[in-house]
Amino acid sequence: MVNSRAAQGLAAIAAASLLASCSAGSTASEVGRVQGAGLVVGTSGAPASLDFTTTGGAAIPQALMSNVYETLVRIDENGEPAPHLAQDIAINDDRTSYTFHLREGVRFSNGEPFNAESVKFSIEYVQNEWTNGLSSQMDPVSSVDVLDEYTVQVNLEHPSNRWLWSMGTLTGAMMTPAGVDTLASDPIGTGPYTVKRFSVGESISYTAREDYWGTPANQDAAIRYFSDSVATVNALRAGDVDVVWALQAPELLDSLPEEYGVHVGSTNGEVVFSMNNNAAPFDDPAVRQAAAYAIDRDALNQVVWEGMATNTGGAPVPPTDPWYTGRDYYPFDPQRAEALLTGRTPEVTISVPSLPYAQTAAELIFSQLTQVGFKVTLETVEFPAVWLGQVMSQHDYQASIISHVEPRDIPALFGNPDYYLGYDSPELREDLQLADQGDLSDETTRMISAVDTIMADAGALTLANSPNVVLTAPGVTGIEANVITDALPLAGVKKQ
Repeated sequence: MVNSRAAQGLAAIAAASLLASCSAGSTASEVGRVQGAGLVVGTSGAPASLDFTTTGGAAIPQALMSNVYETLVRIDENGEPAPHLAQDIAINDDRTSYTFHLREGVRFSNGEPFNAESVKFSIEYVQNEWTNGLSSQMDPVSSVDVLDEYTVQVNLEHPSNRWLWSMGTLTGAMMTPAGVDTLASDPIGTGPYTVKRFSVGESISYTAREDYWGTPANQDAAIRYFSDSVATVNALRAGDVDVVWALQAPELLDSLPEEYGVHVGSTNGEVVFSMNNNAAPFDDPAVRQAAAYAIDRDALNQVVWEGMATNTGGAPVPPTDPWYTGRDYYPFDPQRAEALLTGRTPEVTISVPSLPYAQTAAELIFSQLTQVGFKVTLETVEFPAVWLGQVMSQHDYQASIISHVEPRDIPALFGNPDYYLGYDSPELREDLQLADQGDLSDETTRMISAVDTIMADAGALTLANSPNVVLTAPGVTGIEANVITDALPLAGVKKQ
């Protein structure tokens, strides 16, 4: 939807903590537009690489999906898979065989044809070569058979209600063997853009493809990265960027002249207070529950998102998912938190990524946990490189704050005991298996049961489902603020 203006300004303390969170490495010191780009989008969270097959996180698929890479199906505005590179899909009665009839005349940006062999290669590459944990979404596939140049049959070991949906996300990205050696710097896909230049920590520039099979992009484009929300908005006002995507400081909206557009969309972004279930003190469920009761999520919403975020009751489910119930699992209750601690004073270090929303939220969480008996230390961890290495990969942390934006990611977050959260529940894994492999009509019931299990254990606490606040300069049209999957599509945006 379009919001004419946000709510009233943020309290002074929150503004101070936001400014304190700016890092010395911010691209705020740069001036001018990205050279050669007709459209420039400013956002935060720069990728350190362009290879999402080996690196987790949201930044890489956000930049590449729908722009460089495409999928057999796309997730439509209703959240359902719809044909894309596959123009028709036939599914057998027991849901274990999917026959894709591909579009003809589609080519990769290096000139190679997209065909059934491309599909077979891409699926098997996920299974055999990816180290990104999301590769498990391809586990149901038992074989891929090329029937003819433009027909491919994918066979599953068992029915899977999630598999086809996941094929509309990054794990369904169609690739070519000639492109996998340069995934980190020169990705090759069937999409409307090629990557012209990747400047680590600063920007990605795109060239619109003249030979694109579909509706071509309106202009060349670029994404420029900032670690300072103030600098991002200043760049918009100076004409250095045309769009601000995912503004993390909504209090800045009040300073914008009326001619700038303000769009507020929904996201899959669960901002999670991550607690390491395998490290003291959060290896004790009672301590995790105490933390969940101690955190005032409504206050966080006001301080960090000006009340525009959605309180999901602490659960890792965006309101757009069918298994969202609106139940409040952990209402703010400091007295109950104190009782759960029973006189203990757990010592906790929160490893806070150098992202504005996390830095601001951490200040308030520090105060709230301290008030109920925690002894809290805040440490800033550079994002993405250090955070991904220390927290995500090495699991060397006690608590953190991060937005998980992958759609329908409960199995990835909580179904794998080796994931960085360290959550382990046989009961949950059984519910997830039955939700995926059972009758489609039972999926929602099983997923609600899975969420109930996670929340009873306080495996993690979702602070909010974050809004997508998008600002546009005069003359910019075609922006879609609702985030459905993992992409920031640029081709349909037009700058006059």
